[in-house]
Amino acid sequence: MTVTVSDALTLTPSGDDLIARLSGDFSNGRQDQPPETGFPFGGLLAALCAQAMRHGLGLTAPLRTLSVQYLAAARFEDDLAFRPRLLRGGRSVAYAAVQAHQDGRLTHSGSATFGGDGDGPALAEIAAPPPPLDSLDPAATIAGPMAPRFAQHVEFRFDGGPNILGGNEGRPVVERLWMRIADGRPLDEARLCYLLDALYPPAWTASRRPPMMTTVDLRYDILADPNPETAPDGWAFFEFHMLDLGLGWTVDDAVCWGADGRPLALSRQRRKLIPPRRAAQA
Repeated sequence: MTVTVSDALTLTPSGDDLIARLSGDFSNGRQDQPPETGFPFGGLLAALCAQAMRHGLGLTAPLRTLSVQYLAAARFEDDLAFRPRLLRGGRSVAYAAVQAHQDGRLTHSGSATFGGDGDGPALAEIAAPPPPLDSLDPAATIAGPMAPRFAQHVEFRFDGGPNILGGNEGRPVVERLWMRIADGRPLDEARLCYLLDALYPPAWTASRRPPMMTTVDLRYDILADPNPETAPDGWAFFEFHMLDLGLGWTVDDAVCWGADGRPLALSRQRRKLIPPRRAAQA
């Protein structure tokens, strides 16, 4: 039975913890290989951290920032337990933290800020509206045996890509595309967290033989809550941009834009490069 994104984002209370069941359908490994050749997808884990703080602490204000540290790889065979705690709660802003563990082994640590909107000046950088969705080739997507398993739950429409494995060699390392969760449901906070990490590392477009890497830190800033006008039928436009590659690290940014060109969210991800010998043994 296929596990849906909604299923994967479900948390079950158990004492002080909230339990997530990790399915191999959300592995970052290739579709033509067993899920265990990869690890649980980082965007799903970020979304689960946010969900655990919201539901475990009864927070109702919108998510504004999320920061996750990936301390150790989670395994598919064991449930993942999230334990949230409130650091400080106030009328306008609440600060929360969460730790995730499997069999007593700490795998993730996260923190978040939740806060409602208020009256005041409003000024945002408005980009040119993204290319119309129906102007892009539906075949410009991520599919096939080499695609990661988690990608089967996402619809992609690339603007000039995909450029994985050297397509951006000698030019700016940027990927632009529309994305939505494949079930077509409205884009919400958790699904936005999923999509902000739902693409291969931009560095993989800069070379035909890109280095292997693993995420260390992932941070999101939610600027505006998506709605049917800014994300029609669950679609939003994303731009992924490599900022730096060197000294054993790579850092990249992503921006999510609404259909009207207004920014909805930002992310920044730091990855540690895996030395070739270790990558060959993985």
